[in-house]
Amino acid sequence: MRGIYAVLLLVVSNSFMTLAWYGQLRFRFFQGLPLWGIILVSWSIALLEYSFMIPANRIGFEGTGGPFTLLQLKVIQEVVTLLVFAVFTTLFFKTEALRLNHLVGAVFLVLAVYFMFKK
Repeated sequence: MRGIYAVLLLVVSNSFMTLAWYGQLRFRFFQGLPLWGIILVSWSIALLEYSFMIPANRIGFEGTGGPFTLLQLKVIQEVVTLLVFAVFTTLFFKTEALRLNHLVGAVFLVLAVYFMFKK
């Protein structure tokens, strides 16, 4: 169960991270803010990201009782990041389209996870 909790926390964490990094490019709320205001809002959102990322790493890492090695945890986090970003981009940026090369890249990410877990 710790592995599932860790992955779910990574999904939530990366959702906030993606919003903090790219939300300012899409949402009108940010349009009237000066750059320093955008940075402060993004940092505030990133604080939420860290509030989920740190527990995800603590729960998931085998050194603290979790099921994943550090390398496995990092690869899972990167795959989650790219999947969350793909969903965010598809939903909020209509000018971006997922193509065959993106699908091939996703397959390679799944293969990366497979090889990281292979003993």
